[in-house]
Amino acid sequence: MRPGEERPVDGGACGGVPALELLKLRAAERIDEAAERLGALSRAIWSEPELAYEEHRAHDVLTRFFEREPPAASWTVQPHYQLATAFRAEWEPPGGRATPRPLQLGFLCEYDALPGLGHACGHNLIAEVGAAAALGVKGALEGRPGPPPPVKVIVLGTPAEEEGGGKIDLMEAGAFKNIDVVFMAHPSQEDAAYLPDVAEHDVTVKYYGKACHAAAYPWEGVNALDAAVLAYNNLSVLRQQMKPSWRVHGIIKSGGVKPNIIPSYSELIYYFRAPSMKELPVLTKKAEDCFRAAALATGCTVEIKGGARDYYNVLPNKSLWKAYVENGKKLGIEFISEDAMLNGFSGSTDFGNVTFVVPGIHPYFYIGSDALNHTEQYTEAAGSQEAQFYTLRTAKALAMTALDVIFKPELLERIKEDFKLKLQEEEFLNTVE
Repeated sequence: MRPGEERPVDGGACGGVPALELLKLRAAERIDEAAERLGALSRAIWSEPELAYEEHRAHDVLTRFFEREPPAASWTVQPHYQLATAFRAEWEPPGGRATPRPLQLGFLCEYDALPGLGHACGHNLIAEVGAAAALGVKGALEGRPGPPPPVKVIVLGTPAEEEGGGKIDLMEAGAFKNIDVVFMAHPSQEDAAYLPDVAEHDVTVKYYGKACHAAAYPWEGVNALDAAVLAYNNLSVLRQQMKPSWRVHGIIKSGGVKPNIIPSYSELIYYFRAPSMKELPVLTKKAEDCFRAAALATGCTVEIKGGARDYYNVLPNKSLWKAYVENGKKLGIEFISEDAMLNGFSGSTDFGNVTFVVPGIHPYFYIGSDALNHTEQYTEAAGSQEAQFYTLRTAKALAMTALDVIFKPELLERIKEDFKLKLQEEEFLNTVE
């Protein structure tokens, strides 16, 4: 196949509309046909929020959804895939051409909630988008005349994004091995094909002092709360020398039990964020020096324990998000400018780790509300009927982009090249299978 040439789409054009565009229309129609079932899926997850690694009901709702999706048994579903609340569902066109390895496209679903807030980050909608986009691709391909393309559609249920990193668990278990491109989308206040989700490292800091009567003989005590307060203030002073793109935020979790007892123990939890995995250790070292200085000043001993896993920054894939923007605009999506997109701020996600292993896209989408994520107002918006239109529109754009990847080999090559270049820029060796 020559550069720039598309894979043949059997069936030709209709009324002057290219065959690939007809497939995209069919994908959108299939999503619309499933809209009621998809909305019920989202509401079921939203109505009973579950925390990281405890998403048992969401897991059951999603696996039943694919097991019962018509025609019967069209999806091969693996419940409890590698993790108790993860799953894998696969579909291949019947009668596909025998090839050593079909093109494998992954659609990711998240469904964990936030403590005390429920689905204030809209993960019920992320699950719906992933499921809907996969149905759209399947619907477009199964009704297509002629021999089907060698492709496998994979839906991965990935628990524990808010805490723990379920995608990292699945990566380590080999779940992403041989997947060529991954797709997911995240609710927000705007439509953006990419936002710079940053690298994140968390630490727990424990100070150990000596208890004593705070009025009778305080000089005999060693005040662990003083150490925590000094550490907090040290980091506040450090902010003047921090890069504008760095983020440090934390809490004092424990600081004593009674005012007339010198606190012998205190504990802080902090998150450090930087634009890349290259910068994150620099920020972490500065912050840890602040913690140790507080111990030295107060005479306490200190224990600094890093989280089990860092969340990596999301690697942008320009070829992939340009294709997504082109498809989204056809559906009426109004994207923020590229400058606003690349210079904006966002949070952190374990999807970043995935993008160091597989090329992927993680766009953000408006859900009909200006409420901010991680608020009670966003929880309400994520469960609203209004959010459904925007969620399914985003799923259509993802499905259409996946069809571009299937039928435009040149696009797939550019996506792979972008992936390699970004890994080189990060000076990161792709060693995880």
